[in-house]
Amino acid sequence: MPNLECRMYEPRFPEVDAAVMIQVKHIADMGAYVSLLEYNNIEGMILFSELSRRRIRSISALIKVGRQEPAIVLRVDRDKGYIDLSKRRVSEEEAQACEDRYNKSKLVHSIMRHVAETLEIDLEPIYQRIGWPLYRKYGHAIEAFKLIVADPDSILDALTYEEKETGPDGQEVTKVVPAVTPEVKDSLVKNIRRRMTPQPLKIRADVEMKCFQFDGVLHIKQAMKKAEASGNDKCPVKIKLVAPPLYVLTTQTLDKEQGISVLTDAIKACTAEIEKYKGKLVVKEPPRAVSEREDKLFLEQIDSLMAQNEEVDGDDDSEEEEDTGMGDVDLTNTGVTAY
Repeated sequence: MPNLECRMYEPRFPEVDAAVMIQVKHIADMGAYVSLLEYNNIEGMILFSELSRRRIRSISALIKVGRQEPAIVLRVDRDKGYIDLSKRRVSEEEAQACEDRYNKSKLVHSIMRHVAETLEIDLEPIYQRIGWPLYRKYGHAIEAFKLIVADPDSILDALTYEEKETGPDGQEVTKVVPAVTPEVKDSLVKNIRRRMTPQPLKIRADVEMKCFQFDGVLHIKQAMKKAEASGNDKCPVKIKLVAPPLYVLTTQTLDKEQGISVLTDAIKACTAEIEKYKGKLVVKEPPRAVSEREDKLFLEQIDSLMAQNEEVDGDDDSEEEEDTGMGDVDLTNTGVTAY
């Protein structure tokens, strides 16, 4: 059986102060044991004192087994293989950059691993001859993979490696040979072209909308329909109530600028409609592209707010809220698609 285990990057260990993606394996008395996902799941540890800058009231609220998140490398003992990490020292920018890099590396790793599995060869030699040289030359192998989609020969045929063998005279000689065999090249190119399809971006905007007129909720529903009508087949617009008076507009598109433009028009249409009835719309966050991490955090926020709303009696059927136009909107009968 081929060995399909291998780290994603050439260095065996991460550098100190680097942000790395970890997965929590189990929680002990002093801290949490984690695996470094980009470094073939080598083990590291986060002490409880490195979980948060604030006073820790609940360990389970800060770290959970199975969760994947960025952490900062504090110390690396290369001889013993010990790695100490910190969660509290990760800045928002570092977390975002780490997650973006990991998602790219994970795609590269998946493609390389599938090639090794299909051809029944070890994964590490493929990294040594193809993956890591592309990381060195292009900054990230994903950039080379993007070029391979259209022009595989110019990228892959240029890769070589040194092979040592014993000559007729018994002396060891070094030969420079092509790094990519025809079989590996064919499998790799097919996998890259199949997997490297453009991924749609999610564009989001956050607004507050209020209407204190009689039938205010109906006016808000109509404004929501106007917003969704501003979308098109390539950029469909969805609007959802988060918690009164906060609403979120979203679209998915391959063209970032087009997505932002469509959501901007949707906000204008929504504003014009609600102002007919002396309502008001305030843009809290303008249209922008959001990452998977931001979207995940936002969905967790929605779940939390929905749970809070369920705990309050009378939220669903309050006539007073319906009159003010600030109550919870029943999206199931409006024709408005829930996000």
